[in-house]
Amino acid sequence: MRGIAIALIVIITFAAGSVDAKGSDKGSSSSGGAHHVAGHTTKSGSYVAPHRATNPNKSKHDNWSSKGNTNPDTGKNGTKNPDKP
Repeated sequence: MRGIAIALIVIITFAAGSVDAKGSDKGSSSSGGAHHVAGHTTKSGSYVAPHRATNPNKSKHDNWSSKGNTNPDTGKNGTKNPDKP
């Protein structure tokens, strides 16, 4: 009985650690990856649903909305020209 309790504690501890490391991208560097954007209301009153976005950097070529890229969440291909100012 005591062995089962210890095994469960170990499993829960490792499971919680792996979810934290895999599921959280708030600490990701700005050199790649994505982050979660919470749902919010804009100044104009429009509601924006929660979503993921690429991490900010100086390149427009790696944004999901740029031509040649595909949004992994929606499967939609990018339509924006990344070279246009």
